[in-house]
Parts: sequence; structure tokens; C-alpha cells
Amino acid sequence: MVILVFLFFIFGLVSWVNTILIPYFKITCELSRVQSYLVTFAFYIAYLVMAIPSSVLLNRVGYKKGMMLGLWCMALGAFLFVPAAYWRMYQIFLAGLFLLGIGLAILQSAANPYVTIIGPRESAAKRFSIVGTGNKLAGIIANLIFAAVVIRESDKVLMKQIEEGLYSGQALDTALDTLVRGVIVPYLILSIILFVSGTIVRYSVLPELDAKELNKGAEDGLEPKKSILQYPALILGVIAMFFHIGTQMISLATIIDYAGTMGLGLEGPAQNFPSFTMTFTFFGYLLGIILIPKYLNQRVALFICATLNLVLSLLLIFVSGNVKILGMNTDVSIWFLVLMGLPNALLYAGIWPLAINGLGRLTNLGSSLLVMALCGSAVFPLVFGYLVEFNMSSSTTAFHAMKSAYLILVPCFAYIIWYAGRGYKINVWHKRN
Repeated sequence: MVILVFLFFIFGLVSWVNTILIPYFKITCELSRVQSYLVTFAFYIAYLVMAIPSSVLLNRVGYKKGMMLGLWCMALGAFLFVPAAYWRMYQIFLAGLFLLGIGLAILQSAANPYVTIIGPRESAAKRFSIVGTGNKLAGIIANLIFAAVVIRESDKVLMKQIEEGLYSGQALDTALDTLVRGVIVPYLILSIILFVSGTIVRYSVLPELDAKELNKGAEDGLEPKKSILQYPALILGVIAMFFHIGTQMISLATIIDYAGTMGLGLEGPAQNFPSFTMTFTFFGYLLGIILIPKYLNQRVALFICATLNLVLSLLLIFVSGNVKILGMNTDVSIWFLVLMGLPNALLYAGIWPLAINGLGRLTNLGSSLLVMALCGSAVFPLVFGYLVEFNMSSSTTAFHAMKSAYLILVPCFAYIIWYAGRGYKINVWHKRN
């Protein structure tokens, strides 16, 4: 469990910094809002491309070697940030992000089944909560480190001057080059850490597990099925995971932009909002550790948390009003977005064990499909960006354009509520008379 917490810490360290890379690249690479959301698309689309090949790779080389290769692939992706920043080439940045995503897909394909099968199924959500604390703690730290190391005080002044249009022509190019090269040293250090971590995991005491053997008797008395598509609870769970991951990324990847519509720039306190959200998620995981399964069934926890998120989504969309919190004057709606971090913590932990329950020998493949669903983080911010651009075309303000675009959250949480209440129990697609 200690090693798994460390791995999930690595996941968070690499993944959550993307939330601040989006507005950062938007400025330094002179991108449109939709283009800036390609940051998450390039990173998370790797889950769709690599999840099933990851399962094949892990079956060939084993979990520990697979984890090492995943971390080494991430190290190469982080290293690509060095030439990308030096030449300020957005395409190389996207290639580096894609390699980071491929490495992470390999790691997720190995680590998530590990968390599920190393202990009793009914306490799987508790174990996910434990490793999740490492993930979200890394997310909090990653954003604060990025904000402190990459965006220095001199850079904050420079960013404000660029946004005010004080630079043009060659002077603007020089200013942008100066700004973007701030990522070179941090990502070079990250690349070294990832490479060393891969070597450590390979030779660690982490045991090799054969998930096929461990799960071959886990059909719960049901007749084994030939195709993975014959398990409705899994397929419906994959959709639920896709919606959960996509909505979670919207709440993180768009919050700095949303703060910007209220007059809070990246060079100011807006950069801290992802950390606020992940702090609530961290406390959500702690609640999961305490409550599940002793006081709260993991399915009930999923139902409650999805319902809370639906309520917060409606408040985000329909409630407005100026408030002053932590010294910042904002619209109250942004704090509903921050509060989503708390119930978001237990959605992943609730969906995963319900979806793979009873898969038996097909557990590895089912886990790969769930990992593929993590590409929701690639799709949803991009769709959200197009919705905002569409709303802006009707002459509305950026604030109201983004507020209206958050409607995309409502049907997603409604579906997860249905899955927690009914969908997970479906064993066959239809009954024959």
C-alpha cells in the first residue's frame, strides 16, 4: 500500500499540474481558449489509445516491469518540455504531454487492479481512498510548486504587461520566450525523478500479482461469459467513469479561466483555485477512509456523492452574487465549483469496484476499459471550450458564457446517480421470454 500511495502521488504530480498549464500555455503560446484545452486532450487521449495495449504489455512483462516502463515513458515526455520551451513550439509540448499520458495509462492499468485485488472487495473503496490521498496531496503540492517555481514574481509582472498589450512584435516574442522557458528546469528535474522512480519500483518489494489467477473464481456464482461486452454493469460503469472523469477535469481545468472572468488573473490568486478544489478532494478521501465500509457502504457513498455534485452543479449555474472569501472578491458560483472537490473524491472509488465485480478471468480487460474511460478528461474540456466559444458568439459576456457551459455537468451526474441506484445491478442486456 505504501508503494501504491507513492505511485498515485506520481499520478497526481504529473496530472494535476495540467490545470495550470492550460492558462499558462494560452498566454505563452498565444492560443485560443479551445487550443489551450488541447493540453488536457493531448494528455488524456493517451488513455483511449493505450489502455488495451497496456493490458497486453502487462501480461507480457509483468506488473513491476510494466510500471517501470510506464515511468520511463513519462520521464521521456517530461524531458521533451526542454526543447519545446527552448523553441516555444506548442506541437512539441503536445507530444511531450501525449508521452506523459501513455506512461500514465500503463501505470493506471497496473495500479488500479492492484488496489482492487490485494484485499476484500467490500473495502476496495477504502483502499482507493487511501491511495487517492496521495494523488490529491500531490495535486495540491504540484500546483503550488508550479505557481512558485515556474511563475516567479518577475513573470507575474510580465504576464500582466503582456495581457495589457504593452508588448508587440519582436519585444512580445522575447517576453514570451522568457516566460515559457521557466518550465525547463522544473520539467528536467521531474524527468529525472520519474526515471529514478521507475528503477526503484522495478526492484522494490512490491509483489508480482497474477490477476487472472486471483480473479478466476470471482464470478459470484454467475455463469462465465465469453465476451466482455456481455457484462452490462461493466459497460455502464465505463460510461459512468467517463462522465465522472470528464466532469472532474472540467471543474479543475476551467476554474482558473472562470476566475479570470471575475477579474482574477493567472499572475494573481486565480492560480490557487485548483489547489483549493483538490484540498476538498483530499478531505473527501479522508472521509472515505474513516466511513467505508464500517459506517457507509461504498455504493451508497457513490449515490450520495453523485447527488451532492448534481446539487452543486445546479447552484453553480443558477446562483450568482458577489462574495469576499480569503480576501478575494468573486461570484459565489466559483465556490460551488471548488466544493465539488469533496464529493468528487469518492466517485472513482465507488464506480471502479462496482464495475469490475464478477468479471472473473476478464478482470484485466475490464480494468483496461475503465482506464480507457479516463479519456473523458481529454474530451470534456474540449467540448466545454467549444460551448463557451459558441455562447460568446451570441454577444454574451465571458462570465455568462462559461456559466451556461457548465450545464454539461448536469446530465453526467444524473447518469452516475442512476448507475449507483440501478445500473450496477444489471446482469444481462435483456431477458428472453
